[in-house]
Amino acid sequence: MAIRSRPSTTPPEDESITRSVSITDNLRSAILAGEFRPGERMFEVNLSERLKVSRTPIREALKVLAGEGLLDYTPNRGYHVREYSVDDIVQAYEIRAVLEGLAAKRAAQIGMSAEQRATVEAALRDGENLLSKNRLSPGDRNLYGVINSAIHSAIHAAGMSRMLRDMLRQSQQIAPSSHRNVIAFEPSDVRRRHDDHHRIYEAILCRDAGRAELLMRDHVESIKVSLLRSISRDLLPR
Repeated sequence: MAIRSRPSTTPPEDESITRSVSITDNLRSAILAGEFRPGERMFEVNLSERLKVSRTPIREALKVLAGEGLLDYTPNRGYHVREYSVDDIVQAYEIRAVLEGLAAKRAAQIGMSAEQRATVEAALRDGENLLSKNRLSPGDRNLYGVINSAIHSAIHAAGMSRMLRDMLRQSQQIAPSSHRNVIAFEPSDVRRRHDDHHRIYEAILCRDAGRAELLMRDHVESIKVSLLRSISRDLLPR
C-alpha cells in the first residue's frame, strides 16, 4: 500500500511571506553589524548566492530596507548602503531623546491601557529570557530589535499624540537612531538598555511623569554614547 504524503498545513503564500521576512531580517542584521560598508552596492546576484535564494525575495527585501532608511536607491545603479555623518547621527539622537522623553511623560500622565501594559510586560519577559543566555549571537540582534520596538511603540501609543508620533517617526528616518535598529550590540549595552526599560515602565505605572521623562531621555542619550563608542572603535587602525 502506497504511503500518501501528508499535505502541508501552511499555505504557500504564507511560506513565501515567512521566507521574505527571514531574508529581510538577515540582510538588516548584516548591514547593522557592519558586514557591508557605507556606500557599498547591494548586488542582487551576490546576495542571492550568499543566502541561497532566488533574486525575487532579495529584490523585495532591498525595497523594505530602503524604506527603513538603511539603503539608498538610484535608478540604473541599484541599492547602496546609506551613509550618515557622525553629526547627523548625534543630532538625530538628541532630537529623539527629547521626543521620547515627552512620550514617556505623557504616558505616565495619561496612563497605559491594559493592552499596552501587556505588550510591554511580554517584551520585558522576552528580553530577560534573551539576556539569560551566556552570550548573544548575531541572530539575536533582530530579536532584540523586535523587543525594543515593542516597548517604545507601546509608550508612544500611550502618549496619545498623533503629532508626537509623527515627529518621532521623522526623527528616526536616520536609520541608526531608530528604535527598530539595534546598532551597538555589546552584551553590557543591551543589559543596560533593558534595565532602563524596566525603570521607565515602573515610573510610568507609578504615574511619575517627571521621572519617566528623565529616565527615557537618559536612556536614549546612553544609546547615543554606546553607538559613538562603537563608531570610534571601528575607526581605530587595526
